[in-house]
Amino acid sequence: MKFIYPAVFRKKGDGKYHAFFPDLECCEASGDTLDDAIDNANEAARTWITVELEEDEPLMPYVSDISDIEVEEGDIIRNISVNIRFYEGWDE
Repeated sequence: MKFIYPAVFRKKGDGKYHAFFPDLECCEASGDTLDDAIDNANEAARTWITVELEEDEPLMPYVSDISDIEVEEGDIIRNISVNIRFYEGWDE
């Protein structure tokens, strides 16, 4: 199953990037470069989604429209795609 959520990438004063997902509570990542931050954001989202799907009653949040996300000057928004493969007995 494919999940796609927008992430906001913000360059910090030290040149590193911080990422957060407006729709995934407390799901954040960082990286020395934008590419590193994107890779780390993908892993953070995968972990967040996997943990949520392991709940008895998983509740996946709605996906924000990119135009509705409040950003600061210089922020970059990227859709992060996570593929989760379910296997037989995954919910046992």
